[in-house]
Amino acid sequence: MNWKFWRRRAEPMPAPGDPDWERALINRLALEHLQDQRRGRRWGNIFKLLILLYLLGILGFTLSRNAWNGLKTAKEHTALIQVKGTIAADGEAGADRVISALRDAFKAEHVKGVVLRINSPGGSPVQSGYINDEIRRLKEKYKKDKGHDLPVYAVAVDICASGAYYIAVAADKIYADKASLVGSIGVRMDGFGFEQAMKDLGVERRLLTAGANKGILDPFSPLPEAQRQFIQGVLNDLHQQFITAVKTGRGDRLKGGDELFSGLFWSGDQALALGLVDGLGTASSVARDVVGAETLIDYTKKKDLFESFADRLGTSVANGLLRVFTLLGGGSVR
Repeated sequence: MNWKFWRRRAEPMPAPGDPDWERALINRLALEHLQDQRRGRRWGNIFKLLILLYLLGILGFTLSRNAWNGLKTAKEHTALIQVKGTIAADGEAGADRVISALRDAFKAEHVKGVVLRINSPGGSPVQSGYINDEIRRLKEKYKKDKGHDLPVYAVAVDICASGAYYIAVAADKIYADKASLVGSIGVRMDGFGFEQAMKDLGVERRLLTAGANKGILDPFSPLPEAQRQFIQGVLNDLHQQFITAVKTGRGDRLKGGDELFSGLFWSGDQALALGLVDGLGTASSVARDVVGAETLIDYTKKKDLFESFADRLGTSVANGLLRVFTLLGGGSVR
């Protein structure tokens, strides 16, 4: 199929021997250059328009979602906050995000209770401790300001272990599914030792430090008994902090012995018998039957579309700069 009728017909070129041939060629090149510039500007404007429409769509979606949430929060409800994934400073279950959501829930009107829906294997003891402390602080402040309690309930989903259980014990009550995994009250530190492998390979380790223990836990050096005992002491101290938090939160409800604090974990049914949880249930059933406000409103702080787009854009730009730097002879950046 011939699509030439879509194009503007160009003036015929003179023969190469014609005196006007060079002038006509220059004019033709200039004209084609101008046309290329016009096409570039046209596509650039289209691309800018598409970006604008995309951003306006995101803004409209965000505003409509906020308006809908505003309508829902105008009546009594249960605030839902999800603690999902590894508890780390830069993760979705980091203290900053969870605490920000907790503060919003405690400040909001028409909130009858807060449900922490936990599905996490644990993580940073520092982040977990921050959240535990903030739950207690917010509860005390709310009671002082309002004259009554705002109940907080933790609900274990698939797993509520280690640092996740550290958070849960700050709640008034803990609920789980009969098959949930609960517990793992302990502290661990992972590492590897390649000292013998280095010897077998005939590789000499040259580690220079200022400070007798600065190279502690170096995987290619031996671990002296004194350093091993020191590290064990640190772990024991962290473990005792964890045990204290559990005993403070659970009190006389705990029915087990020292095995509770050995790092073991149990099913929801077993945890109920040991006093690690108070009952079996889900976030919905707790909101309906315990809080008395069946409507669940999610207060969880999540990355919005703008933030996710900025993260992806920042990563792409950084990777592009890294490739340019490498091509210019800069080597690799670590």
